[in-house]
Amino acid sequence: MGDRWQVEVDRSLCIGSGMCVSAAAAGFKLDSARQSHPVSPETDADEEVLAAAEGCPVEAIAITVLGTGEPVFPPEE
Repeated sequence: MGDRWQVEVDRSLCIGSGMCVSAAAAGFKLDSARQSHPVSPETDADEEVLAAAEGCPVEAIAITVLGTGEPVFPPEE
């Protein structure tokens, strides 16, 4: 994975489970309202960040390829 990613959290969906922080502590943090935020919205492709997105119980995390907007997660149907 040599790509750069854009990571976004839809805070209207986020339930503050903290699973993203458990899966990728370097990639996500929870604010005082227990809403998730990417530590860096632009990041190198990272298996832990992808695992966090895949493990989010409400699919609040979206990852796209920086520059092209190609979806990484969730994948296009």
